[in-house]
Amino acid sequence: MAVGSARSAALVLAAAVLGSLCLVALSEDEQLEDLRFVQHAQDAPLVSHFNYIVVGGGTSGCPLAATLSEHSRVLLLERGGLPYRNMSNQEHFTDALADTSLASPAQRFISEDGVVNARARVLGGGSCLNAGFYTRASNDYVRTAGWDARLVNSSYRWVERALVFRPDVPPWQAALRDALLEAGVTPDNGFTFDHVTGTKIGGTIFDNNGQRHTAADFLRHARPRGLTVVLYATVSRILFRSQEGVAYPVAYGVVFADPLGVQHRVYLRDGPKNEVILTAGTLGSPQLLMLSGVGPQAHLEAHGIQVLVDQPMVGQGVADNPMNSVFIPSPVPVGLSLVQVVGITKSGSFIEGVSGSEFGIPVSDGARRLANFGLFSPQTGQLGTLPPRQRTPEALQRAAEAMRRLDRRAFRGGFILEKILGPVSSGHIELRSTDPRANPAVTFNYFQEAEDVERCVQGIQTIERVIQSRAFSNFTYANASVESIFTDSANFPVNLLPRHVNDSRSPEQYCRETVMTIWHYHGGCHVGAVVDDDYRVFGVQGLRVIDSSTFRYSPGTNPQATVMMLGRYMGIKIQAERWRK
Repeated sequence: MAVGSARSAALVLAAAVLGSLCLVALSEDEQLEDLRFVQHAQDAPLVSHFNYIVVGGGTSGCPLAATLSEHSRVLLLERGGLPYRNMSNQEHFTDALADTSLASPAQRFISEDGVVNARARVLGGGSCLNAGFYTRASNDYVRTAGWDARLVNSSYRWVERALVFRPDVPPWQAALRDALLEAGVTPDNGFTFDHVTGTKIGGTIFDNNGQRHTAADFLRHARPRGLTVVLYATVSRILFRSQEGVAYPVAYGVVFADPLGVQHRVYLRDGPKNEVILTAGTLGSPQLLMLSGVGPQAHLEAHGIQVLVDQPMVGQGVADNPMNSVFIPSPVPVGLSLVQVVGITKSGSFIEGVSGSEFGIPVSDGARRLANFGLFSPQTGQLGTLPPRQRTPEALQRAAEAMRRLDRRAFRGGFILEKILGPVSSGHIELRSTDPRANPAVTFNYFQEAEDVERCVQGIQTIERVIQSRAFSNFTYANASVESIFTDSANFPVNLLPRHVNDSRSPEQYCRETVMTIWHYHGGCHVGAVVDDDYRVFGVQGLRVIDSSTFRYSPGTNPQATVMMLGRYMGIKIQAERWRK
């Protein structure tokens, strides 16, 4: 098979592995099925009372609720269900991108920038859906955030004892590590959770049997009599009231709907230390504040929402670290691997990689079945030359059939990708409607600032050196030029942005035209703008936001470790405040 045709055919399947960065195998979580404190929203009482109401059973909400349950009565509300069991990586990706029902673990959305994205909708949040890489924030990040370093470290250790493992590094990932060092991303930092310049192997939430562990695992450490978890509960608004002697509106409960549309009310128990805490994530927390009347006055009034607090910064400063990648066809079979190695450059870009075993899905009869991966699918690659209106389900099916006839050697390879630090560019979230089930409109303004473009260019140049390195030579065709590899990748339709067809692309053009998400979006409820240093919402009482929406910049190379840590960290601090006279 000719190198050129192998490379072209492989690009048909290019986005399959990229999809696995976002949505891969969910845990079997048999333990959670035995927990008596987990119930379906339809079985929840119409009225109930708790010390703490935590809205969002995701990466920060689960450790927060588990910690608070040690001494209090806590309700954790999650709009999705339990992590699915006994399903392959690819099957879950298909369900998450194609299914809009409550049974799907994620909602697909397209930002106003034209980049396809996904929002978790499952107990455990993004930790159920991501590539599993675990790395802490830098010491500088911790100092800038004003966090207690000792408590931060103990909270990270609590997370790590529960669900973090040292990965086995397969040959493709080992070659990437050696190639990064050869390309000048030094020193070699070995295996570490720390965020330090150079090349390292990070932690993973996949154990040695390949089983995913998630933030939902933290609930096994909860006090059973102190915690109630309600699934498929969609919170529509926070309840506020005026209180004598208090200058601001006081949160005293929430309203949520079960899948049948029945409205349930949950109230805080009497007492000044009881609180509603939003952990609904970068999209969910600003959205819920606005639906509850806390947000930009003109925007809320345009949707017919009664304004409780005019807070113009709610939904502002939302950012997503842009990701750009290149697919490298391999002359030899490549095993499936997710992110295990990262190169942290001095220029502010992070280099990672994922690889796939021929991108085929084995089934019981030994045949190869190719699943639908939504917009990131191989079928979409086949449709890239068609006008959008001609990209019908029938055309998608024809593309899938064509793929089954391709030589399996065409599907070998892996992706090297880069994500930039920060970013500096940011945008905003706005309501599309007053329906709490609908995703808000999101604008990230990718690469609006020149500093972000420059970091991306330097990251792309590092990837070029990796591809040309001796260390990576076993996984590249000898007569394939770097320029041809990047040109082929640039032609793959990974987003909805317009393309400029030309024979050669500058690195700047490559960055702008092939931008994707790595699902590390953050902001919208910044500390100092929407919440104070203790994550209390300005202008009201009894309400906090504790999740990635409070971040101005994404922590570390991958944020899940720090989001989990923050849930534990703030749980301990809130408990201490409760017992302080």
